Amino acid sequence: MTGEGMIHIVDDEEAIRDALSFLFTSRGVASRGWPSGEAFLAAQPLADCACVILDVRMGGLSGPETFQRLRALGNAAPVIFLTGHADVPVAVQALKAGAYDFLEKPFNDNQIVDLVLAAIQTHIAARAEAASRRGLAVRRATLSAREDEVMALMLTGAMNKQIAAELNISMRTVEVHRGRVLAKMGVRNAVELAAMLAADEGPRGTD
Repeated sequence: MTGEGMIHIVDDEEAIRDALSFLFTSRGVASRGWPSGEAFLAAQPLADCACVILDVRMGGLSGPETFQRLRALGNAAPVIFLTGHADVPVAVQALKAGAYDFLEKPFNDNQIVDLVLAAIQTHIAARAEAASRRGLAVRRATLSAREDEVMALMLTGAMNKQIAAELNISMRTVEVHRGRVLAKMGVRNAVELAAMLAADEGPRGTD
């Protein structure tokens, strides 16, 4: 089981929906099929949506059109397109628009399951990273202007005496601000603080 929701299969061919549903069920992964992009979109928002498998060519809304409307509705679940050979350029364009990946028909059973599970894990990691960044931003926003100045100097490795001289305040005041900075940022010392902020400045994922 993914433990993180359901795979939604959007394809106007019942045989493909049934085959994929059987495949995922056999691997212990929950799934649900939809006969059209319109039907899938009408059911939004879906709190259980872990990943979407979306056929490029369907009657009514096409896969790319469904994808665009899905994102406009705020659904950020990873999307994997199913495509015939002639639709590969369309699928590549969808990747540029933010889709996770595409598979060309016919595809290997293990390949699609592995791809879906990888997409889910990537999305979970990106959401966790985004949540961590938001939490850090909230904590930083609680710092007073003086605490922010003290933190900046702490990150340079400055000692309390140096910070006091730089800001023209007493050592005791520096100690108080330093303690508040560590408490508000949720770290034990300046080393942990520096490591946390350095991680925040690293490569950014998507939300």
